Amino acid sequence: MTHTVFIDGAAGTTGLEIAERLEGRSEFTLIRLGDAQRKNAEARREALNEADIAILCLPDDAAREAVELIDPANGTRVIDASSAHRTTEGWCYGFPELVGSDRVADARRVSNPGCYPTGFLALVAPLVRAGLLPADWPYTVNAVSGYSGGGKALIERFETEGAPAFRAYGYDLAHKHLPEMKAHAGLAHPVLFAPSVAAAYRGMIVEVPLHLGAMDNDPHADSLRDALASFYENSPVVAVHDNAPVGELLLDRNAPPSDDMELFVLGNDGGWNARLVARLDNLGKGASGAAVQNLNLMCGLPETAGLRLPVA
Repeated sequence: MTHTVFIDGAAGTTGLEIAERLEGRSEFTLIRLGDAQRKNAEARREALNEADIAILCLPDDAAREAVELIDPANGTRVIDASSAHRTTEGWCYGFPELVGSDRVADARRVSNPGCYPTGFLALVAPLVRAGLLPADWPYTVNAVSGYSGGGKALIERFETEGAPAFRAYGYDLAHKHLPEMKAHAGLAHPVLFAPSVAAAYRGMIVEVPLHLGAMDNDPHADSLRDALASFYENSPVVAVHDNAPVGELLLDRNAPPSDDMELFVLGNDGGWNARLVARLDNLGKGASGAAVQNLNLMCGLPETAGLRLPVA
């Protein structure tokens, strides 16, 4: 069976990478609009309603407008890569490792997770559910991303003469990812989030430092690692490493696209302090790869078809 897909916002970074992952796959037929048609509301309406699945790679307001263009009686299903619907009732949060592959497969409206929340939630949500980490702890998240996550304007800024080597932001403490992190980890408080951007095109490191010895249940770093390893034991996408990286964790300027995610639990001598770390591609499992993973599930196809994963 062939599934018809329309990528609304196909000219953007996420849309282009989704199309690349679908290239040559006989299970899908892409509806493509020309440059003039992409900004024509009627042409978009027709494409959205013609598609079996629409993938929205748009700013938040435009994504909400796109959903409104779809006839409720129409069978079009939606994957929204924006942050518009990540905590909206009636939308499935598209993180199959956390919500269950069956739930994504059956959903009509799927909201793709954000790149930073993907790393944070992969580390924290399973441990909160298991009772190993408290839901009412004041969590801090330190993260650095490749500049491609900021879209065309930030890409141009980093690739022109006089480009910054490093950019820290979010100093208003009101980043749009905060509600998503709190809601899907089941936390009592918003996280304290310190995002930044480095002079690498792609890649991301998300870190959650923990003073385990100050927690009432006194968890140990080894217990956290074991619990994550058990949780992701059957995942073809997420790997939990037994050992610390040798020396350092890197963002490679020339890294190829990748749709996997690596998790580390690094403890001090005694295990009472820990650094939970996720390494992923902000355009892979953090965006386009996640969208294709969800698309595969919604179409009843192998979950990893078309994904760029390490050779086992």
